[in-house]
Amino acid sequence: MTKRTRYRDWRWQALWWHNFFLLWNTIDGETRYTIPEELKQGSVVGHLAKDLGLGLSEIFDRKLRVASEAGKQYFSVDTGKGELVVNDRIDREDLCGQRASCVLPLQAVLESPLQLHRIEVEIRDINDNAPSFPSNHLYLKISESAAVGTRLLLESALDPDVGSNSLKTYTLSKNECFSLKLKEIEDGKSVPELFLEKPLDREKKAVHNLLLTALDGGNPVRSGISEITISVLDINDNIPVFEKNVYRVTLFENSPKGTLLIKPKASDIDEGLNGEIEFSFESRTPDAVLNIFDINSLTGEIILKGDLDYETTALYGIDITAKDKGTPEMEGHCRVQVEIIDVNDNVPEIVLNSPPSPVRENAPNGTVVALISARDLDSGDNGKVSLHLPKGSAFSLNPSFSNNYALVTRGALDREISSVYNIEITATDMGSPPLKSMKTIPVSITDVNDNTPIFSQPSYNVYIKENGIAGSILYSISASDLDLGENAKLSYSILDSKVQDVSVSSYVYINSDNGSIYSMHSFDYEKLKVFQIQVQAKDHGSPSLSSNATVHVFILDQNDNAPTVIYPSSAVHGSLSQQRTPRSSKAGHLVTKVTAVDADSGHNAWISYRLAEATDASLFAVNLYTGEVRTKRAVSEQDDSSQRLLIEIKDDGNPVQSTTVTVSILFEDGLHEPILDHRHKTDDSSKKTGRITLYLILSLASVSVLSLVTFLILAVKCLKSSRSSGSCCMRRSDSEDYKNPNRNLQIQLNTDGPIKYVEVLGGDMLSQSQSFRSCLSPMSEYSDFTFVKPSSTTDFKDMINVLDASLPDSTWTFESQQVSIKPG
Repeated sequence: MTKRTRYRDWRWQALWWHNFFLLWNTIDGETRYTIPEELKQGSVVGHLAKDLGLGLSEIFDRKLRVASEAGKQYFSVDTGKGELVVNDRIDREDLCGQRASCVLPLQAVLESPLQLHRIEVEIRDINDNAPSFPSNHLYLKISESAAVGTRLLLESALDPDVGSNSLKTYTLSKNECFSLKLKEIEDGKSVPELFLEKPLDREKKAVHNLLLTALDGGNPVRSGISEITISVLDINDNIPVFEKNVYRVTLFENSPKGTLLIKPKASDIDEGLNGEIEFSFESRTPDAVLNIFDINSLTGEIILKGDLDYETTALYGIDITAKDKGTPEMEGHCRVQVEIIDVNDNVPEIVLNSPPSPVRENAPNGTVVALISARDLDSGDNGKVSLHLPKGSAFSLNPSFSNNYALVTRGALDREISSVYNIEITATDMGSPPLKSMKTIPVSITDVNDNTPIFSQPSYNVYIKENGIAGSILYSISASDLDLGENAKLSYSILDSKVQDVSVSSYVYINSDNGSIYSMHSFDYEKLKVFQIQVQAKDHGSPSLSSNATVHVFILDQNDNAPTVIYPSSAVHGSLSQQRTPRSSKAGHLVTKVTAVDADSGHNAWISYRLAEATDASLFAVNLYTGEVRTKRAVSEQDDSSQRLLIEIKDDGNPVQSTTVTVSILFEDGLHEPILDHRHKTDDSSKKTGRITLYLILSLASVSVLSLVTFLILAVKCLKSSRSSGSCCMRRSDSEDYKNPNRNLQIQLNTDGPIKYVEVLGGDMLSQSQSFRSCLSPMSEYSDFTFVKPSSTTDFKDMINVLDASLPDSTWTFESQQVSIKPG
């Protein structure tokens, strides 16, 4: 190991121990540390967490980190100890050059909530650079006729260090003719010059070799050496002289190329070639100057040939040489100081210090979304920046310090309207004219459960056939939720209610995932015609939201019931029904009337009668629609006294259902014909019958008009109501239904075929319907008004005992809820 190496190691150790205890303080809310340059990676700068008042647990929870405004990350945070440590090599000369103060600004960022702290780290210089000359060997020429006191400008040494570690002095090796002088220039700087102490004699010594040493003020002292070779020339003994040693020029940074900066003047009192001057840049002029400026060698005019940038270089120092053409050449020197004036040529920049955090749509006003700063490379008013948001924005900017802002919420957010807000921020400086820039920051909005499920329609009408298969699907309802994720995931359920005093869940069940409704068993129209279901859709949010819809289930009748004979009553028990009639009966004599009913409805309940078999088919006929059995001719003595008839009763369904009844007729002598006697009553009876018939006609006409008006009102109401409804229901106008608004009337007009009847179904939606049926037959001498309650649950075999149609007197009879009206 050389002495020089041991000396350097000792110097580093001294500097390290000298700066081991670091200085930090907090001024006006800012934390400041001071460290020497060239610290090893991992060296501790300061206990950042302690200085910020944070516990060790908060370092990890709040994600403490630092960001450098210099671009390169020279520091990091030891999350285990909360210390600010060196992350990369720090060279003060690279960072700050010759500036007296070198401060690295940092930003300490904390999350939850977001906070920003400003930290400054001052980099102290150490004597790590020795003075150096631009060239190790300098060649100079001097005329032997040079007068004592002649000065030769030497190269100035450069030392990147500052303060006490910078260049301090020069020394010159011992010689007979020259001494070292320092020439003071601007800002207290000095340049070395050789001073001629006595006249030169080229014949004695033509070349002088000197050593110029530059020393800095560090401890230990560092030095640099340059060899100087001076050639003594003859004849030309006057140098060009400038009018000023230093020229000062100001220039706007947006000056166009070709702009004339200055024309320095120099003179040489020699004559001829020795007095002719050529101007040039000093030989050691850096490329940064040569690329920007040019000089006219004849006139000395300095011209702008490149682009200026105040933000890159604000001051240029140009060394100009004026050289004559004598032998030896003589030259004079001056310096041109070019100060660049800033113009507003840099647009402001928006810096996102922390990425925007997702915001809940119900976040309160003032919720911090992101931290933002603005900067402008210009100076003065040109570098002052303000940030703005568009009018009506749901966000605002809260200034904090040094062009730092917090982006916060200030209005209501709705994810269903906009799941991402692209916030457009405009930065404007105060230059003239002002420059602006824009930056768009996307902010995601997270969902909260603030929307209830919505069914595709508020109520549903479902029509199913009776006798369906248990477990078959009845209908699928659907609902939607504008929320997202679990908040939009729906479950369906049926709210508990009663149908015929039985829970609705015993009739149907619903798939909770897709809303499909299934039957629990087969339905019987004759027992249950209509019921309703309350379906609830509930989301999976917290708290969950729900909504309800009503499903009306209508059971459609199928022809699954055969007609049931209710008269002759003996046929109910399966025995032979015997009817007596006079042997003197004429043609058209009413022997008996077969009455049957069908538990089905509509066409399925239309009944027709047919004589299937008879002892004498020529003697009897059965009315197709009324079931009346009449004689086709007069009974003769030759006819058997006992006649057997097999009557078939069929409905109008598909497939057809039928039943039969056997009627035994006995012809007896001496029996009267009450019907015939009745038809030959006196005129008083005829008048009475006419009045009753008139009353009946008026009643039927009134019912018909009322039914027509009701039907028209219902039709208009149906046209105005939902188009999707498959049936129309009207309110009853009696006082009972005004008291109970849930009771509906359903009127069905059947005019197909020869049987005319009106069927009115009424009752609660969850209860069995009542049936009012009026059947009018144009071929019957008797008109029946039947009141059956309830029609869907009555066992027709045990419900009605019908009066014999051949009763002699005209009566109003009420039996088994049936009224028969017969002319008197």
